[in-house]
Amino acid sequence: MSLPDKIKAIVLTCDRYRAITRHVILKYERLWPGHPFVFHVPYQELRGTDTDRIKYHPAPEDIKGTVLHLLADTDDEEWIYWCVDDKYPIELPTDKVANLISHAMRSPGIDGLLFCRCRATLSIPRITLHPHKIKNLFGDVYLERKTWNQIWIHQVMRAKVLRHLFKHLPDHIPSAKAMDDLKDEVPKLPEHRLFVTEKNYAVFGESARRGMITQNCYESIVDSGIELPEWFQQPNGEYVTLGKL
Repeated sequence: MSLPDKIKAIVLTCDRYRAITRHVILKYERLWPGHPFVFHVPYQELRGTDTDRIKYHPAPEDIKGTVLHLLADTDDEEWIYWCVDDKYPIELPTDKVANLISHAMRSPGIDGLLFCRCRATLSIPRITLHPHKIKNLFGDVYLERKTWNQIWIHQVMRAKVLRHLFKHLPDHIPSAKAMDDLKDEVPKLPEHRLFVTEKNYAVFGESARRGMITQNCYESIVDSGIELPEWFQQPNGEYVTLGKL
């Protein structure tokens, strides 16, 4: 079951985090050279050069306006790859992930699939997941998600899911961190069926916490050769990863 040649990847970022955004995209290129994603990157003043895999879009400074702007020309039923710059891939079994994404995008009963099962979807399934299970053609088990938990981890979904969430967030979002609480005030529509794989198939790193770059992201960026601006040259000393293979 093959993947589409191109999948629109919606990146939540801003000019200040450009080095971190470059790192996210570079990590996908290195871990999955043949990936299908075309990254749509918003900017305020710092425009980059468009390529086959990266498209830059002028966008408002506010978080809600940025996401809705990036979704403006996207049909509700279109599949997107949602990738916040606060996460970056560390390990991806790409053949497996490609099959999972391909199956999800061909399934009318699925509106979103997360292939990194960690934190609340792993530790408190009674609260975050419905009890029933479904299987795909390859025998992989999917669990349906009750809540928005882990919505900030990279995953595929139909555009209508992300549009619904951001349309109902307040116009003023003080910080990316504040979205963690604000998302829980938005009802997740039962007809928007989001799933997570029973087994974990990815490891992601967190890029920053409370505006400071994590130790793991700092070391990875230095290793990649990407130049860091002054405000990201002092890591917080924390190693933060999500998921175990």
